[in-house]
Amino acid sequence: MSKILIIGAGRSSSSLIDYFLSNAKSYSWHITIADSNKKSVESKISAYADVATAVEFDVNNVALREDLIKQSDFVISMLPAFMHGDVARDCVRLGKHIATASYVSQDMKDLDLEAKQKNLLLLNECGLDPGIDHASAMKVIHEIHEKGGKIISFKSFCGGLVAPESNDNPWGYKFSWNPRNVILAGQGTAQFIEEGKLKFIPYNRIYTQTETIEVEEYGKFDAYANRDSIGYKEPYGLNEAITMLRGTLRMPGYCKAWNVFVKLGLTDDSYKIKNANSLTYTDLIESFLPKGNGSVKEKLVAFMGTDMDAEVIVKLEYLELFSNKQIQLKEASPAELLQHLLEEKWLLKSGDKDMIVMQHQFEYELNGVHQKLNSSLVVIGDDEVHTAMAKTVGLPLAISIKNFLTGKFKLYGVQIPIVKEIYEPMLSELESMNIVFKEHHVS
Repeated sequence: MSKILIIGAGRSSSSLIDYFLSNAKSYSWHITIADSNKKSVESKISAYADVATAVEFDVNNVALREDLIKQSDFVISMLPAFMHGDVARDCVRLGKHIATASYVSQDMKDLDLEAKQKNLLLLNECGLDPGIDHASAMKVIHEIHEKGGKIISFKSFCGGLVAPESNDNPWGYKFSWNPRNVILAGQGTAQFIEEGKLKFIPYNRIYTQTETIEVEEYGKFDAYANRDSIGYKEPYGLNEAITMLRGTLRMPGYCKAWNVFVKLGLTDDSYKIKNANSLTYTDLIESFLPKGNGSVKEKLVAFMGTDMDAEVIVKLEYLELFSNKQIQLKEASPAELLQHLLEEKWLLKSGDKDMIVMQHQFEYELNGVHQKLNSSLVVIGDDEVHTAMAKTVGLPLAISIKNFLTGKFKLYGVQIPIVKEIYEPMLSELESMNIVFKEHHVS
């Protein structure tokens, strides 16, 4: 019997947990789910008491964490990314495999050699983005290379959005994953290559320097550059490409409106505002504006200049930013205050469905002919719990762990799903779950 420990049962974990519970008897697995909300976990596993256990968990309880890891064969960390390091170090020291859906951190890189020496797998970037994006892109890249083609340009975009039937707010957005990550998205400097030239977009321009992409049947989306695209050029085998860009998708108009928060400083998480609950959100907006005449709305319009229009104002009004809505948090950063408001306004309500949209754009030369190929994925969630986000983050991770435990691949150290041993069976099983990319050549 394989003992699998899942740490963290938040909003992105539902499909992963369901997958392991439903397959536990077939593969002789015992599943332990450790979370700060034990009662919530117990409700999820009530029909699987013979194969699953719920544990009250505090990641800072070192003794408990070590004890749970000791009793396990494979550990899955669904914690926030900054918490993976301690868990991973425990796993390698205690001789246990670990998997996450997060980007490979320096903590993971530092453990690579020891993990290989101990034949331990450190599987990362095996969720949606990163994860399915890697797997699906590499499938096409390998197919083009095997035919003798040369890839000139590669762009990849992904967004966790709201399904059209549940799109009932002017932002076209609701939270289907960690809200904090949404608030802090884009911070840092985006790096990519465009027509052979190195390009940088600093945070203060990231939501203004956008492009538009179109997905058949679902229309147009805003796209902004995401993090470090250049770092994947070599792992993807795209040294010949003169354009390499990875980006994030939002509904049209979202980026222009979000830029108001960036320009004001409302996404800053570096300091706390004391006695914030003595303010309204209208007061908060005014506190970031230079001295001027008129109402707070009029001052904001003057401050933003040509970056403000009627559609942006509608989005801000929907958030009650000009209606003297009282702040509830006593002490918080501007980013935390904004997050608290948006968690109320962008909540997935009962019956709401989210949507995942991903598109890869390839330009390549094959037999002397220049060709363009788009590979697109759209996944609609079932409801506010069984979301498209939870499916596309949790299922590739669960499938790949199952494939490792059943011997379909034997790789050790730090791995991401860019090799055929991992991505081929993963994509095949995802297709059986109707998570399918549609490819078409662009004229």
